[in-house]
Amino acid sequence: MPTSSRVRVGGPPLAGLALLFFASGVSGLMYQVLWLRMLSLVFGVTAYAASTVLASFMAGLALGSLLAGRLADRVRSPLRWFGAIEVGIAISALLTPWGLDAAQTLYGAVHAAVPDHLVALTLARFVCSFLVLLVPTVLMGATLPLVVRSTIVARGVLGPRVGLLYAINAGGAITGAILAGFHLIGDVGLNRTFLVAAGLNLLVGIGAWLLPVRPIDTGDIGDTPDAVTREPEPRAPLPEAGRAHIAEGGAVRTLALVYFGVSGLASLALEVIWFRVLVLFLPATTYAFTTMLATVLGGISAGSLVATRMLRRERDWTRTLALLCLWTSVAVLGSLIVLAGTYAAGWRTSGTVQASIVAILPSALLMGVSFPVAMRVWVGPGDPADPALARRIGVAYAMNMLGAIAGAVLGGFVLLPLAGSRLSLALAASLYLLAGIVLLERSAAARRTWWLALTLVVVFGAAAFALPDPFETALTRRYERGEVALWREEGVQTTVTVHRRPGNVRVMYLDGLHQANDSAPMITLHRQIGHFPMAIHPAPRDVLVIGLGGGATPGAVARHAGATVDVVELSRSVVRGAALFSHVNDDVLRQPNVRLQVSDGRNYLALTTRRYDVITADIIQPQHAGAGLLYSREYFELARRALKDEGVMLQWIGQRAEVEYRLIMRTFLDVFPDATLWNGGTLLVGSTRSLSLDEAAFERKVADVQTQHALASVGLHTFDALLGAFSANADDMRAFVGDGPILTDDHPRIEYHRSLPPSAPETDLSGFVGRGREHLLTRQE
Repeated sequence: MPTSSRVRVGGPPLAGLALLFFASGVSGLMYQVLWLRMLSLVFGVTAYAASTVLASFMAGLALGSLLAGRLADRVRSPLRWFGAIEVGIAISALLTPWGLDAAQTLYGAVHAAVPDHLVALTLARFVCSFLVLLVPTVLMGATLPLVVRSTIVARGVLGPRVGLLYAINAGGAITGAILAGFHLIGDVGLNRTFLVAAGLNLLVGIGAWLLPVRPIDTGDIGDTPDAVTREPEPRAPLPEAGRAHIAEGGAVRTLALVYFGVSGLASLALEVIWFRVLVLFLPATTYAFTTMLATVLGGISAGSLVATRMLRRERDWTRTLALLCLWTSVAVLGSLIVLAGTYAAGWRTSGTVQASIVAILPSALLMGVSFPVAMRVWVGPGDPADPALARRIGVAYAMNMLGAIAGAVLGGFVLLPLAGSRLSLALAASLYLLAGIVLLERSAAARRTWWLALTLVVVFGAAAFALPDPFETALTRRYERGEVALWREEGVQTTVTVHRRPGNVRVMYLDGLHQANDSAPMITLHRQIGHFPMAIHPAPRDVLVIGLGGGATPGAVARHAGATVDVVELSRSVVRGAALFSHVNDDVLRQPNVRLQVSDGRNYLALTTRRYDVITADIIQPQHAGAGLLYSREYFELARRALKDEGVMLQWIGQRAEVEYRLIMRTFLDVFPDATLWNGGTLLVGSTRSLSLDEAAFERKVADVQTQHALASVGLHTFDALLGAFSANADDMRAFVGDGPILTDDHPRIEYHRSLPPSAPETDLSGFVGRGREHLLTRQE
């Protein structure tokens, strides 16, 4: 039973607690980036796999928030529990690599049993990733209720404290995103970044135990030992609107709880949509994604700080939250209008940060203001003696995370494929509009605000009507003048567009980046990637092509007599787009000797039991986000394992900055020590044994008229022509690259290219003149 005696309880210094919660936010975002990347090695980088991992991550946060909400109201020292949990996060996070090994084994078994069953594989991904991340994410979700509960020092300070702590934690998340995305992963690698994040958790945990707890005389607050409060000061009577709000608190608080779910759904859907739109205007690199994420978190942090000052005064918070929702709906639509306008005005790729800020920051700022205000509506003023205070905080945060899971799934799998980016953005914005109208209807001061609400609704309608098409805007500025859009699809995995340039050249773009065109030089290059390994191998039968693109590479391979071709393509939208290049890819997907699988190429190599005579791949630029997984030592090892005894693998290296060229070549040589270089230094060929060329085998190939014409299309019409395309052997390549680092899953240096030292803009390949080609013949058995 509550008592009326005066008790003495403790409260931590706010500055010290803020520093600890900031560091906790830094490590939390680092983990999210690291886990998403590491789990992609197990499940692939398909949109389904990535969303499943993200859903399991957020599910853990939601569960942790619910459990901690109940715990924080019962323990004597929530701050000490927070410290213990931070230590637990560090330990459990460092154990996740062992969990990943177990997940890979389990997922591999499921994949072997039902390789093409999307539902079963998705469920397996969720279960595996949820189990791997369960302990650390549940502990991470527990931190907010415990920290907030430990710092409630008086009735009425809940709102400002939630706003301040939420802002500080979001500020830490910004720092974590920038540190991991721009510096640590590129500079020291994933494993050491893990150690940095875990080290921060340990410091936070120790700091929470060492942070002094000051005794405070509380007055009559009951017998709750965890309450931390000062003597209540006399307060002025609440205004009429505030008294009305308290009278109808039950219904309003329920609406506030619903708002947490709706805002989580809308905000995560918007992140998916914003990124899909931004890559039309900006390079689709890991830095572009990090910039967008930091902008969203920065807006949320700044908005929460604004809310901290707002919440120090009494007002009708239901009305305030309603207006914030209405303004957010308008700002979301404005994000696309402003982005298109600034881009049309000339803020192109050099203005990556500016474009993200002007487009996204206002919406994120309003979202940041809304969260603490909604918490104030849901929890009330926050009485330290309330035995269910932390539980309600935990329920709200869990509801927000569950909504975020739904938003990530709906945004990527439903809205974008079915409605496109423009309509999807409008639908997400309309959720805020609807929430604002419903909340305003419940406000005691609704009548005095309807004129403003109606104005915002009218502005919303006008903005929705004027919403620009991001594709048309990008077409007029990013691509060459005179380009005409022929076809586009905003698919689950990527946005694919096909344009026609002046001169009747068709071009395929993936997320705004050039992928293929049907000009003669480009088609010749793609065909070379297919024909060279087929010419080098004595008798290629089973062939794997990773990536479809415009289809010229697998189309070239499929023309060889007796070859059976497996094509693995990540995006189904690319498959449909390739149909517009049937005139240069020999209608490859209709060929009887071609089998298509829509999947992640690397994941396919990791799970397949098939073995191939030849493995080659469409052109994939290593700087693109996620492409580092297809240039690492581990990837080349998977490819070597999938080769037959005399199998060969071709890797396009192209002509690029010297430091990048040496990294790729050095990595390839690490896995294929007998590698050879071809076609003027642009194609690497790895083999499971020392390569030998058999002239008789070549002549048997060109005896088939179709194969002869195919090889002649890239200048390989004779055996001498093939020998003439030889550039260097392994010894010459090793002498060129020297000692140095290689590309690994842990250290994807080219994808995180800001960490690379400056070098010549293009490699000088004149030294590769084909010395030693005679040794290719003397090794014949």
